[in-house]
Amino acid sequence: MSLPNALTLLRIFFVPLLVVLLLTTEPNMDLWAVGVFLAAATTDLLDGYFARRRREVSPLGILLDPIADKLLTSAAFISLVQMGLVQAWIVVIIIGREFAVSGLRAIASSEGFILKASELGKTKMVLQVAAITAIVLERRYPLIRVTATVLLWLVVFSALASATQYFWAFWRKLDSASQQPSTPRMVVIEGGEKLREGKKDVAAQ
Repeated sequence: MSLPNALTLLRIFFVPLLVVLLLTTEPNMDLWAVGVFLAAATTDLLDGYFARRRREVSPLGILLDPIADKLLTSAAFISLVQMGLVQAWIVVIIIGREFAVSGLRAIASSEGFILKASELGKTKMVLQVAAITAIVLERRYPLIRVTATVLLWLVVFSALASATQYFWAFWRKLDSASQQPSTPRMVVIEGGEKLREGKKDVAAQ
């Protein structure tokens, strides 16, 4: 297994450990949870870096990387709801955005084009990491509570804005593709003759 894929799988394996640490009420578990979360988030940077540097970009990595990101942040936010640190409706918006964009990417792929990650979408991931870290630590350090709240609202804003950006890009590509004339396809009929579809001679049929 390549190093980038191993890092991506490690991030997925961190998810249940993170949930256990967040929901455990023993002393200093919040610090352990933050350490595990930041370590998992760091693998998100490293797997992409090594994949490009070592030229080990693979279909498996392309598939697993966004799944690992969504599992990590979704598990963290859901745990924060259980801990009473974040309101459920905010988390519904954040996670709902992830499902919506993932579905949009699947539809775009079936239409023959790819929706590349936007800078706003990348910024959202950074804000999520910062917000989750601050929210987990706000009980220990009350002074950062305002910062945690601001970061959380920035996550919500960036989630909605980036989703709008993705949907707009999708409709533009779809509209552009629909306006382009379709290329005639070659079909083969019995006898080895090749005819352009839509222009078959009745006698040849």
